[in-house]
Order: sequence, then structure tokens, then C-alpha cells
Amino acid sequence: MNDKKQLRYGIIGTGAIGGYYGGRLAQAGFDVHFLFHSDYDYVVRNGLQVDSCDGSFSLPHVNAYHHAADMPQCDVVLVSLKTVNNKLLPTLLPPLLKPDTLVVLIQNGIGVEEDVQKMMPNVRLAAGVAYICVAKTQPGHVNHQYLGRLSLANYSCPDASLLNAVADDLTAAKAKTKVADYLEARWKKAVWNMTFNGMSVVENAQTDQLANDPVTGKLIYRQMLEVIAAAKALGVKQISDSYADDVMDMTRKMKPYSPSMKLDYEFHRPMEIYYLYTRPIAIARSAGVDMPLMQALEDKLSSMDAANHG
Repeated sequence: MNDKKQLRYGIIGTGAIGGYYGGRLAQAGFDVHFLFHSDYDYVVRNGLQVDSCDGSFSLPHVNAYHHAADMPQCDVVLVSLKTVNNKLLPTLLPPLLKPDTLVVLIQNGIGVEEDVQKMMPNVRLAAGVAYICVAKTQPGHVNHQYLGRLSLANYSCPDASLLNAVADDLTAAKAKTKVADYLEARWKKAVWNMTFNGMSVVENAQTDQLANDPVTGKLIYRQMLEVIAAAKALGVKQISDSYADDVMDMTRKMKPYSPSMKLDYEFHRPMEIYYLYTRPIAIARSAGVDMPLMQALEDKLSSMDAANHG
């Protein structure tokens, strides 16, 4: 911690992602305020526990809130709600906002920032793209298994130096973070998200089973090339077909992991189909690229999602 002005952080959606990155900041001594839903009473009594491959820690006392209206204004708000709940943001965010507050959407998918900006035109937005295997295993308890790096990408913040300050704070808190190009960050993550998330549901399999099975692994590789082709057509420069090999290698090195969409399906929660599939497929089509493999996967997931809430 140095003599520069300390930023105050708000966490909207303290599940696995919010609990991990917010917990890291709080453990490092930063001023962090957490919004809890179902875990509020438990965390007030017991605190927040983070079991991590990079060093576990407990936070016996956290700044916990059950209502956003009770939270203080913050310099930076990290939003880690599932995108199916983004309709709540016009209610949840305003109590935390100053005119220059930066809102970082640590969420999955393509087109998220565009739609949040339409709902809240004056909010300064950035994307947060997390490469991490993390889950909330029980109330107030986060289990971090692998990776953990975060990319921040500016969407509509006129003060780019603020993103650098946030990246510095998170890195100081042992959550390695860099500032990246917006389109590149979103579409590179889509190469993993659009393939392994959906296939884990359709095949009822964890990441290691998907990557190591000869037939499924080959299909996922072809799906990745389809996403990469879309990214190239949309102007992403720093991506090539070899990125699919890098992503497959990374996944094979991971511990067996159930992606967030698989967990949502198993717990009968709505799956994030729109921003992970519907929206990027439409955006790619507008750039002249069809995604038939992704379209087939979206169709199957939509059918399964409807039956899962039947």
C-alpha cells in the first residue's frame, strides 16, 4: 500500500467471483463493501472463508450489506452477478455511484457492456474477464481451484488511469490483473466460454473429460476455430487458430472442473445462454460469419434450459 489515494470498492454479487476478488482486496487491507443475498446472515455471524490454491484465508469481519441502498458510494464497483440478473442493476447500482465511479462487469459473454450502457447511459463501464476455476461451495465459503488472472478492458471510462490503478490494487492483493483491449479480451474468453460451458451441460461432463475424450475434444476444437473466425472478422488482431491449441492445453492442465453453466443447470437455475450464445452468434452473423456449430449448441441448450424449468 502506498501514499496514493486508496480506492473504495463495492462488490455486487458476492458469490464465487465476487467473493474471491473482493475477498482478496479485503484481505490485503483495501476498503471493500460486499452486497450479499442469501448468505448475508451467515457471513455477518461467521465471516467469509476463501480456500485457495494460492493460499487460503478467512475474513472474520467484512463490510456486509443485505440491501444496496445501505451501501456507501464507491470509487469502483465490481459486478459479478449472473447476466440473467442484469435487469436488477438500475436498482442495485445507483446507491454506490458517484459521477466518476467505475463499474467493472466481471461477467460472461459478448454484448454485456453495450446493454448495461443502454440501461444506464451515464455509468462508466469496463469489462472484467476472469480466467479462474472458482465456486461457492456453501454459504460464505469460496473454493478457488486453479488460475485466477483477470483482464480489465475499458468500455466507456474517460479516465484510463483508473483501470491501471484497479489492476495495480488487485495485483497487490495477489489477484494478477492486466489492462487489455476490449474486443480481444471478450472474444478470447469466448473461445473457452462458448465451448466448454455449453458442452459440459450437453455431455454432463467436467472439463477434463471433455478435453481428453478423442471425439468430444475434436468437436470442441472445431467449435473453437469457429469462434476464432468470428473474432477475426470483428477486428480482433491478436488471435490466430493456434489459440485453440493454447486453450485446449490450458484446460487439460486444469483440475477437473464443472463450469458455471453446468452448475446452474444442475441447480435448476437459468443458464446464461443469451450473452454466451445468442448475442455473439448474431454479432458474428452481422460481420458475415455464420457459426453453425455454436448455433446447434445454442439450440440444444435452449431446449434443455426450458425443460429444466418445466
